[in-house]
Amino acid sequence: MSEAPSGITIRPLTQQDRTWVAQFLDEHWKSTKIVSRGQSYYGHLLPGFVASIPDDETGAEEPIGLLLYRQEDSECEVMTLDSIQRKSGVGTALLEAMKQYALENGIRRLWLITTNDNLDALRFYQKRGWHLVTIHRDALNESRRLKPQIPIIGLDGIPLRDEIELELTL
Repeated sequence: MSEAPSGITIRPLTQQDRTWVAQFLDEHWKSTKIVSRGQSYYGHLLPGFVASIPDDETGAEEPIGLLLYRQEDSECEVMTLDSIQRKSGVGTALLEAMKQYALENGIRRLWLITTNDNLDALRFYQKRGWHLVTIHRDALNESRRLKPQIPIIGLDGIPLRDEIELELTL
């Protein structure tokens, strides 16, 4: 467990978190299924980190962010990064926890996929040292076969077509 400077607690997910993760993904992503590069994964079964803050009334930890990943050899793909409290340091703290895990486990490359409409994500990751490496043109046509919930029109009315790959080399 690590303490972020802003008082946000970051810890690895446990088996007891799986129900909450499934509910969170259903609410925020319309499914527990995550599609990346033509493959589907069940997000609530993936490893990850949860960010939380103490509830003012009960003192219990209240989840405010989630990062899920999948590891393959010396690489990790960040599958989701979500913050309920935008611009509060939650996303950055979760990414730092992922980076620390990677460094401790010999992982040389972190990478992720976002979509062409997600300009906030592109801005966020690049400001944190991630590099654009590939545009997978029209990849969302295949992704919709695996996850029909993916809309045709995305953020700001931008047609959802392409997957954009970013990486952070460690």
